[in-house]
Amino acid sequence: MKITDILSPDMVIADLKGTTKPDVLNELAKALAAKYKEIKLPDLTAVLAERERLGSTAIGDGIAIPHGKLRGVTKIIGAFGRHADGVDFDSLDGGPSQLFFVLVAPEDSASLHLKALARVSRLLKEGSFRSCLLAAKDGDELYSLIKEEDNKY
Repeated sequence: MKITDILSPDMVIADLKGTTKPDVLNELAKALAAKYKEIKLPDLTAVLAERERLGSTAIGDGIAIPHGKLRGVTKIIGAFGRHADGVDFDSLDGGPSQLFFVLVAPEDSASLHLKALARVSRLLKEGSFRSCLLAAKDGDELYSLIKEEDNKY
C-alpha cells in the first residue's frame, strides 16, 4: 500500500484555518465530502468526532491522524492538511498539532485500515521530513514531498 493510493493532490490543504480540534476535523471532512459523493459530511464529522472521544489521534511531534470507518466508502481515502500555527489536539506530548492526515476506511476493512495507519505513521516519523512539510510553499509541493518520501518505502 502506498500513500499515493490513498491521497490525491487535490486532497492536500496547505493552510488549514480552523483554530480548534472540531474546526480542523470539519475542514478536512468538508474536503473529503466535496470530492467523494458517497461521503455525507455530517456522517464523517460524527465518525471522526466519536473516534476523538475515544482518545486523541494526535500522536505527538506535531502529528495527528484522525481516522474512522464509514458506511458507503469502498476504499481507503485520505486528506492531508497543514496548519501553520498548530492546533491543540490533545496530543500525547502536549504540543500543538500542525500536520494532519485523515483516513477514512470502509466499515469492513480492519486490516487495511491498520496498514494505512501504520504507513502514515511511518511516513511522518522522520523529523527532517516533517520539517520539509512545514516549510513547503504550497499544496503541490506538499504532495510532491509526500510522494517522494512514500516512494522510499
